[in-house]
Amino acid sequence: MTSVQHNYQQVLSELRRAEAAAGRPEDSVCLVAVSKTHPVELIRQVYEAGCRDFGENYIQEWYEKTEILADLPDIVWHVIGDVQSNKTKYVAERAHWVHTVSRLKIAQRLSNQRPESMPPLQVCIEVNIAAEPDKHGVAPEEAVALALEVAKLPNLKVRGLMCVAKADSDDESLREQFGTMQKLLADMNAAGIPADVLSMGMSADMAVAVSCGATHVRIGSAIFGSRHYGEQA
Repeated sequence: MTSVQHNYQQVLSELRRAEAAAGRPEDSVCLVAVSKTHPVELIRQVYEAGCRDFGENYIQEWYEKTEILADLPDIVWHVIGDVQSNKTKYVAERAHWVHTVSRLKIAQRLSNQRPESMPPLQVCIEVNIAAEPDKHGVAPEEAVALALEVAKLPNLKVRGLMCVAKADSDDESLREQFGTMQKLLADMNAAGIPADVLSMGMSADMAVAVSCGATHVRIGSAIFGSRHYGEQA
C-alpha cells in the first residue's frame, strides 16, 4: 500500500466514525478526494484504493488530467474551483459535477455547451457563508433565488449547495455556518427545488460538517499531502 492509499483509508475510516457519531448511515457521505496540483500517478493510486470521486480546482490542469486518465471510465470528476467564461466548454464536456455555480451567466454557458448525448450536469450553488471578500460565492440571502434561475436551464440539475467555512473557525462558529447551509437547503426545497446535497467540510472540519448534514466532504491535504503550487490556469 502506498502512502496516499494509506492516507485515503485513514480518512475514509475517520469519515465512517464521524457518520456513526452523528447517527447517520454508513456510506451516507461521499468522500471527494481533492487532487489539485497533484500528479496523475497519485490519482491512480487513490483510485486503485477504491475512490471514484475526485475534485479539481484548476480547469486547464484538470482537463489535461482527464485526457491522461481517460482509461478510468467510472471516475467521477467534481469541479470545485471558480469556472471562468473561457473555460465553460471544457467543464460542460468533461465534468460530472460543478460545486461552484455562483453566476447565472456561467450556468447558462454550461447548459448551452453541455452535449445533448450526456446526462445533465450536476451543480451546486456556491455560498460565501462567512461573507469573506476574497471568496467566491453568493450571499446566503441570494442563494435560493439563483438556484431557482439555474433550475430552469435544460442541461443542468441543481443538486444543492456548497460552501467553504471560514478558516480557523472554532466548532461553535462552524456549526453556525453549516447550520445556515442546512436552513438554505430546506428553503430551496420549500421553493420547489428537490435538492439533497450539502457540499461542505474539508480536512480540518470534516467531522463537524458531517454532524451538520454534509453529504459531500472535500478532502485534499489529508490524502495527498501538501500542495505544490505553480503556474495554474
